[in-house]
Amino acid sequence: MLKIFRKKEGQKGFTLIELMIVIAIIGILAAIAIPQFIQYRKRGYVATLNSDAKNSYTASVAYVVDNPNATTISLANLTTAGYNPSSGVSTVPSFTNSSTGSITCTGNTSWGLSTNSAVVNVVSGVMTLTKAGI
Repeated sequence: MLKIFRKKEGQKGFTLIELMIVIAIIGILAAIAIPQFIQYRKRGYVATLNSDAKNSYTASVAYVVDNPNATTISLANLTTAGYNPSSGVSTVPSFTNSSTGSITCTGNTSWGLSTNSAVVNVVSGVMTLTKAGI
C-alpha cells in the first residue's frame, strides 16, 4: 500500500524545500555582506594609522614647544607630550633635529593593508603626510 505523507490536522512545521530556500537566501546574503564587512574593517585600520600619524606629529610639536633645546625626539618624548598609540600600531620617530625628521606609524600585518604604514615627514617644520591605504 502506498503511503502519502500529509500533514495531519493540527500539525505545524516547514517542509524541507522551504528550509532549503531559507538557507540559500541566508548564504547569498552572507556572500554579499562578508566582503563588505572586510572592507569596512580595512577602512577603519587605515583611519587608525592616519590618525595616529597626525596625533604623533601634534605631540612632537607640543614636545618641541615645551623643550625648545631638544635635539632629538623619541617615542617616550611623544608619550610625555600626550601621544597615545592605538592598539596594533607601532610608532617610530626619527628626528635629526627638532624641525627635521619623520614619524612612521606601522599597523599590524594581520590588517591586510596594501600600504601598512603612515609616514609624517617634517622638513623645516613643514609636515607632509604619506597616508596608509587599502
